[in-house]
Amino acid sequence: MAIALLFGLASRKYDIGEFSRAGPGLFPLIVSCLVFLIGLITVVRARFETRVPVNYNMKNIALVLGGLCGFALLSEHVNMIVGIFFLVFCSSFAATTYSVVRNLKIAAGLIVIALMFKNLLGLQLPLY
Repeated sequence: MAIALLFGLASRKYDIGEFSRAGPGLFPLIVSCLVFLIGLITVVRARFETRVPVNYNMKNIALVLGGLCGFALLSEHVNMIVGIFFLVFCSSFAATTYSVVRNLKIAAGLIVIALMFKNLLGLQLPLY
């Protein structure tokens, strides 16, 4: 919530504009407000739930971080599709169950989303 508040306040330095003619500060302001609202809902909801101890599994954290780093490196040096496959298959080792079919479905869904970003929004993604 503090980070959302920080970015929301920083976005006020830019012209907000209107919804019909948005300025450069409107999008970060809206996103930071939404993130702050999600954080506020989480804090309020946590007050009514029973406390559960949190266990940190360093192996799982390392697997997810390794998947993200591998995705970034492979996307830059090979292509993004290979990076997506690496991210999904590496990060899924942190799950309680491992399914190749599920991983292929998730990777295919992420590739479709990346293709939509590239073709419909015109983003310069190194997909292939």
